[in-house]
Amino acid sequence: MPTTPLPRRAGVRIAAVTALTAALTPLSGLPTAGAAPMAPGDNGTLKIHTAPWDGVPRTNYGDAIDEPRVCRFYLDAANFETVDAVNWRIETQPPVAGGATLRGTLNLPNDTGIGHTEDLNLPDGQYRLIWSFTGMTGAEREKTFTVDCRASMSTPAPQGGPPAGGGGIARDEAFTTVAGAGAVGLAAVGGVVWFRLRRRSHGA
Repeated sequence: MPTTPLPRRAGVRIAAVTALTAALTPLSGLPTAGAAPMAPGDNGTLKIHTAPWDGVPRTNYGDAIDEPRVCRFYLDAANFETVDAVNWRIETQPPVAGGATLRGTLNLPNDTGIGHTEDLNLPDGQYRLIWSFTGMTGAEREKTFTVDCRASMSTPAPQGGPPAGGGGIARDEAFTTVAGAGAVGLAAVGGVVWFRLRRRSHGA
């Protein structure tokens, strides 16, 4: 059976695509130019966790939460892989001459990449947490958080109240009231129907 050759333009296009694919294949597994390889611990982070105060319970060690507003607190390290020590410091944000600061070294035992500081205290204000470790790639890591002990967080939340932002009665109470009103309405309608039927049966 005779075969029909591809048009010249289509053949040239296929050849160009094939050549380009062959040229790029050896490069696909290479890192992007200029990108530094990741060092162990580069994905590590220090999280701000609540420490017990005024009836507020401690956030569990290792919890994934990161709390941007705290009173008493501690630093919780995670994902530092084989790093055995992390240097940290806390400064006012923005910087204030003579402002409150804290600093220390957090030791991470047995290549676990996790650990936590003791409970810490600072005056109310906004702060910047900065950390680094030996062998890390790039600049120091940092995050901001707020210390606010003015408002007590131990006041129990209201139970069974209306949704936030709206007045009215609780959902269960609303259901009971509506159901009661419905029952009264049905009883009234039933009485009227019965009264009319009774009058008709007596020829009224």
